Amino acid sequence: MQYRTLGRTGIKVSPYALGAMMFGAIGNPDHDDAIRIIHRALDAGINFVDTADVYSRGESEEIVGKALKGRRDHVVLATKLHLPMGDDPNQRGNSRRWIMTAVENSLRRLQTDHIDLYQIHRPDPDTDIEDTLSALSDLIHSGKVRVIGSSTMPASDIVEAQWVSERRRLERFRTEQPTYSILNRGIETEVLPVAQRYGMGTLVWSPLAKGMLTGRIRKGRQTDLRRAALITSFSDERRLDAVEQLIPLAEKAGLPMTHLAMAFAIAHPGVTSAIIGPRTMEQLDDLLAGVDVTLTDEILDQIDEIVPPGTDVGRPDQSAYLPPALRSPNLRRRPVGERAA
Repeated sequence: MQYRTLGRTGIKVSPYALGAMMFGAIGNPDHDDAIRIIHRALDAGINFVDTADVYSRGESEEIVGKALKGRRDHVVLATKLHLPMGDDPNQRGNSRRWIMTAVENSLRRLQTDHIDLYQIHRPDPDTDIEDTLSALSDLIHSGKVRVIGSSTMPASDIVEAQWVSERRRLERFRTEQPTYSILNRGIETEVLPVAQRYGMGTLVWSPLAKGMLTGRIRKGRQTDLRRAALITSFSDERRLDAVEQLIPLAEKAGLPMTHLAMAFAIAHPGVTSAIIGPRTMEQLDDLLAGVDVTLTDEILDQIDEIVPPGTDVGRPDQSAYLPPALRSPNLRRRPVGERAA
């Protein structure tokens, strides 16, 4: 494994990060099996583990905590907060009130006294970014958190957060976690260049496009992927058409689709690590078998022809972050009486 520096933090991490979303009730409920998968990843040289409080309502963090007993010092451990952890409206978001509670809960579940990378899972338009950064800065000063990061932040929000940190002398976001794959290249336009400009590390999620780039989702064919019925983007014709063009490209290169997709994700100079999220040992072993794959300029050029740089193919994924103005029609429409010239 060839380790990379996480932005300008000086922390060395593997180009593959182990995502723990599928450990627990929503994926693999067998704790012992999940722990074996984590150990297999660590033995293969992966030293970067990413989870979140919301994954199986804390169960993922508990599994990771058990798996890292005796190995914690050799792992860069990342987790996240923001998404709802209960019915109480204050058990979510990026407020100081919730951050201070959420970090203690995560530390307890992870069985550790510090988190290497603590990230806000989504932007929070209801909370002043200064309040969020102030609370996260206090966690760094207390030793409970080493560095902080954001996830799915639009480029303008990343810039604003950096400016607020400088003006208020607060700790700044050192990483960003956006979605990125051959089918989702939108971050190449602004997010990745902005992250590079500010020296931020980038760990990208869903490099296999939720499974569309495994070769198991084909146009006009049935699939055995359990999530296929739940994810609307799997039936998007434009995404399916792109996959049908990528499959022969992978075959010609002598590569499984998964290896093509992962090698693409970590080839961008703005990407530090790509998060893999195996549910089974078989899935992990398949991905690990591709760690030495290098894509030639010719293959990358052909990918660019299928999905142009900076392009997101088809409709947004359900888990994509949409700014308030895109979610609420009232924010982009004047009252009826004011719309005429």
